Order: sequence, then C-alpha cells, then structure tokens
Amino acid sequence: MALSIVRRPQNDCSHLSFIKQPLLQRIYASRGISDAKDLEYQLKNLLNPTTLTGSTKAAELLFEAITNKQKIIIVGDFDADGATSTALSLLTLRRFGAHDVDFIVPNRFDFGYGLSTPIVDIAHQRGAKLIMTVDNGISSVEGVARAKELGMIVVVTDHHLAGKQIPDADVIVNPNQPGCDFASKNLAGVGVAFYVMLALRGVMRQHDYFNKAGLTEPNMAQYLDIVALGTVADVVPLDNNNRILVDQGIARIKAGRCRPGIKALLEIANRNIARCVASDMGFAIGPRLNAAGRLDDMALGIQCLVTDDYSEAQRIAIELDDFNKDRRSIEAGMQQEALDIIATLPFSENDGEIPFAFALFHPQWHQGVSGIVASRIKEKFHRPVIVFADAGDGELKGSGRSIEGLHLRDLLERVNSLAPGLILKFGGHAMAAGLSIKQDDYQKFAELFENLAQETLSPEQLSGKIHSDGVLDGADFNLDIAQQLRDAGPWGQGFPEPCFDGKFRVVQQRIVGQKHLKLVLEPEGSHVVIDAIAFNVDLSVWPNPNIQWAEVAYRLDINEFRNKQSVQLMVEHLSPL
Repeated sequence: MALSIVRRPQNDCSHLSFIKQPLLQRIYASRGISDAKDLEYQLKNLLNPTTLTGSTKAAELLFEAITNKQKIIIVGDFDADGATSTALSLLTLRRFGAHDVDFIVPNRFDFGYGLSTPIVDIAHQRGAKLIMTVDNGISSVEGVARAKELGMIVVVTDHHLAGKQIPDADVIVNPNQPGCDFASKNLAGVGVAFYVMLALRGVMRQHDYFNKAGLTEPNMAQYLDIVALGTVADVVPLDNNNRILVDQGIARIKAGRCRPGIKALLEIANRNIARCVASDMGFAIGPRLNAAGRLDDMALGIQCLVTDDYSEAQRIAIELDDFNKDRRSIEAGMQQEALDIIATLPFSENDGEIPFAFALFHPQWHQGVSGIVASRIKEKFHRPVIVFADAGDGELKGSGRSIEGLHLRDLLERVNSLAPGLILKFGGHAMAAGLSIKQDDYQKFAELFENLAQETLSPEQLSGKIHSDGVLDGADFNLDIAQQLRDAGPWGQGFPEPCFDGKFRVVQQRIVGQKHLKLVLEPEGSHVVIDAIAFNVDLSVWPNPNIQWAEVAYRLDINEFRNKQSVQLMVEHLSPL
C-alpha cells in the first residue's frame, strides 16, 4: 500500500525561547509543549496519588491485610505490562513487610485473560484472603462475584476501558472507570499499580508503620525501571505524567541502578545500557518478556524481573531470548499465510479496492502470536485487522489492531449490540482489543466487522501517512544534533520520536540479514554522505541498481560499532523516484 508523507504544521515557537536549539523548538511545538513545565521530569511533578480514585481505599485494604498477616495473591496478565505490574506489586509488598504474598498469571491457553472464576478458585485453594488484580479486572464481573462469594477481599487495579457492567469489587482503581477525575487517563497497568503502592506507603507513614515494624521506609523511585518498561511496552500515550515515569526509570537504568533482569535482557539484546532509550524498552525487552506469555508461561518473565540473583537473571534472559526467536519464526509463517489468504480475496490492491477491515483465520495459527500478526497486516494495508486462532471447544480467540479513526473496543461493543451473543467476550482499548467467538460464527462476524468499519472510516482515514518534522539541512546530519534528539525524549506513543524526510541520491545499496537494506545516501543539494538502514524491505523492489534517487522518511540516529559512533538514518519509508 502506498504511503504519503505529511509534514507537521510549523507552529509558533516563540513561547519556547528557553530552548536554544531551533530544531528542538520546532519539534516540541508540534507536539503541544506549551512551557518549560511540560519538559520538567522531576518526580515532584508527578500527579498526586490521592487524586486517583480508589487508591487510598485500596491502600487501606492492603495495609490491613499486611498487618493481619493475611495471604495476598496478585492476579496479573500475560503481557509485558501485566508482568511488570505483577513484579512491581510483588517486590513492593514484600518490601513493605507482607509475609505471605504470591502471584498467579493465567496461562492464556488454559484460562484466558483476567480474573476468571477458575483463577479465583485456585487463589482460594492457595489460601488467599485478598486478591489484587493488576492490568486486568475491570471486566471480570463473574470472577469478582465468585471471589466475594468465597469471602475474599478484591482490589481491582486496571487501566482498560470499562464495559456496561462494573464488577462489584471492594475497590476499583482505574483512571478510565466512570467517575474518576485523575488527570492522566493514559497510565499503563504498571503505572496504576505504582500509584497504589505510593498510596500504600502514604497510609503506612500515617500509622508510623515502618518505625513500628523495624523497617526502613523504601524510596519508591527504585521501582521506576520496572514502571518505565511496562509503560513503554504497553504503548500507552506518553503524556506529561507518563514521560516523568519513563524518564526517571530510564535514568536509573542508564546509571546501572536497575533490576538484574532488566540489565540481563538489555545485554542479551546487545543494547548499550549506559545509552539506553525508551525505544529499547519497546523493541528489545518488551518482545522478549512478551514471548514467554505468548508461547509458554509469563511466570518466567516475572521471575526474571523479581530475582535479585544476576546469574539467575542471565539464565532466564537466555530462555526468554530463545522463546522470542521461536516467536519470530512462528510469526513469519503466520504472516505469510495471512498474506496468502488476503491474496485470494476479490480485490485489487493496485486499484485501491482494499476491504475496509480484515478478519482472518487459519486453523493452525498460534493464539499467542495472533496480535503481532494483526499488527503486521495492519501496517501493510493500513486497515483494522483481527486475527483469529483456534481456542478449542469450537471457539476462536481473536486479537485485533486498529488505525486512527476507528476505536476498536467501541466497534466490538457495537457488534455486540447489533448481534447479541455473536461475541462471547471482549475487551481492550481504542487501538487494540481481544475477543472470543464461536467458530461457526466466524464468517458472520467477519462480514459485520467489515461493514461497520466501512460505515465508520472515511476514505481519507484509509490512507497510510507518515508524519514528518520536515527537511534537515545538510549541516544537521551530525552527531551533536543526533545526540540532542536522542536526549530530548522520552519519545513514544503520543509523543513521537522526530521523523524527517527528503530526497536522497542512492550511492550504495545491499541486502543484509536476508531482508534489510543497507544504504549509503546523499541528501539532495548536499555533499554529505550518510549510512542508512531500512528494515524488512520489499525484495521485489530492492536492491535495484537502476534506482538512483529515492524519497526517504527517516529518524536521525547514532550507530555504535567497535566503540566508534557515527550518524545513521533509520528509514521509516523508502520510495524510488
């Protein structure tokens, strides 16, 4: 699918005169930075925990369970946000003196997502008196009811959107629940858990608990490496509050003050810890953690994060890396099969007659990898995509990814209203959601999904766009500018890393790693020669010695090789001219 490069508006930068670099002024202005406070990432600028609805009550219930030496079980989710939320809560509660705290992360293949009734029964068998959900629970109506029936206290901490029915928990902490006025709606699950732990420390202070228990009051900043990892890996928008959490966490990692597991995962991914940036959380650590939950059991990923033994962390990191390699292999096969299925559909990609949405199913597809494949197909065709896999017992589990303009969870809610019973269960966000249906209903769902997408999306929204911060001058292709851009983050969802565009002469081109294109480029009107790399290129187009000029959208980055640094362009889009 053809992509267009759209340049961001050149907003007035006069209010950013405190920034000396004109390029950074322009970039920050286009991202809505209004004054210096928006870039002050000190912990004192975090939103107050007491303003998060339910956090104080949750803290009081946890404090009561700790002081009464009651069994606490954390019920997490099987993705990186769930793993970090679980690890953070486990480490903190133990540090706060909880003598009997454990966790359960449902295996996606046996139990599915969230606090289900079977998970509640397992927690009860283990002697739980209090269940704390992390990164789930807002849709667990039946599970919470079962826990209450068994006499357990239930503390729900979540960040997903609430459905029509709210579970009858003892307390719910979720910035996206009805009636919560917390100023940041973008907290990840790990961010919500962190805020609950901040509130718990506040309650403990009020009771002079640490002195009475003979404990040193912990500095909560020591857990921000975990918070940063989960926040970036879950791709939540980096509003000002989230940028503080991520920036502080990254600073700890760069200083070497991070969990052994995070250090081990960065090392096995060949990342320079001292030069760590937010994208390393999303592209190096996140996938390796997620691989455990996708292919096996996320308990392994959690163990990597909570262990204090660096040797054990290294051993687990190797195992997680092996899982990730297996995941990549499975993903490649599924992606090709998905493209083969799409090729049989009655449309012409060249004529632009692409369906408004894709629902895809193959009986041999792997449940744990369906979300990644949905992302890849969405990126290729710029369409909402749901990929289904066989869940057994005549059911399919789907994982969906959407595009700007179509709120995926809301669309599934509409499907549920128009065809009651067609969807067995669903949940998620605007850009990502999951659901279950009967296999016999797949075709009916696929048609309704595509029809509703067609009603919702405009032709303009179906055109893939890359947003550019404009053209760089030849003099800007230097290490100093590249380092300034790197340090100006943290960049991520909702606060995108600077991307530029321009016309370049193709000096050299060759394939590396089977499907990546290594380039040497020369900007139009300049005699600067720069290395560039484009990942996963179309091998039917590249390499081609007849292509002498190309339109390129890129990020300015720094390549390190044998302790030598050089400027490198990370190509986002490459089109022959």
